[in-house]
Amino acid sequence: MTVVTAPQKNLGMKDPLLEKIRQYWNEHIHDLELAKHPVGSKGFFQDLDEYRFDKLRYLPHVVDFQAYADRKILEVGCGVGIDLIRFAKAGAQVTGIDLAEQSVGLARQYFEHEEVAGSLQLGNGEELEFADNSFDMVYAHGVIQYTSNPKKMVDELRRVVKPDGQVVMMVYNRISWLNFLSQTLGVGLEHEDAPVLRKYSIPEFKDLLADFSEVGIVPERFPVKSRLQKGAKAAFFNLFFVPAFNLVPRALTRNTGWHIMAFAKK
Repeated sequence: MTVVTAPQKNLGMKDPLLEKIRQYWNEHIHDLELAKHPVGSKGFFQDLDEYRFDKLRYLPHVVDFQAYADRKILEVGCGVGIDLIRFAKAGAQVTGIDLAEQSVGLARQYFEHEEVAGSLQLGNGEELEFADNSFDMVYAHGVIQYTSNPKKMVDELRRVVKPDGQVVMMVYNRISWLNFLSQTLGVGLEHEDAPVLRKYSIPEFKDLLADFSEVGIVPERFPVKSRLQKGAKAAFFNLFFVPAFNLVPRALTRNTGWHIMAFAKK
């Protein structure tokens, strides 16, 4: 088992907004408040994995983590490595980059706990330090909406994937049940205080991906009971809204999924 980490470096970001984004994600590890075990322990990562794939129970159904054995995968915005390690355990040759030193350090610990090989390093998704056509698949789940220049990042994802390779991305749906509920009930969204948080309609996301030869769009993430919110609004959501929403035929609610997944071919 080999975990490769690039030496600590100054990313040299000229964009002040991108630097604010880096600082924010160094201080806000995703889903940290749901962990029951000490930060960095094996139990900590198991807590985050269990919570993520309960909240995003759709994800293993639309992304086949088992399908990339012996193939080169890059995850941009890998965080602590919860998704990336699934690709690695299935035999993919994985590289993960993130702006936040804290995330890269924790991802390294996770890979070491699980005795899985991977390359984990600091990196800017808007200026990737990889040659053209380097990867069989590039994965950026929940990253584009938080970056300084989304078009620049999308162009970089496309540049480093091989011809006929695939880029898998997710952004938040502006015309979604969760955005409507948040505005109606006044309940804040996760990381709403981030320096950048963009939401897209499906046509807007398609426009952003116009340079790809082929794009498949899959709206996903429908209501499941929340463990994050508390109080009367959370009780209403868990006891009434979730059951009622899930009685509606999915054909009628399909385009209101909070996550817009894109499967784009170079």
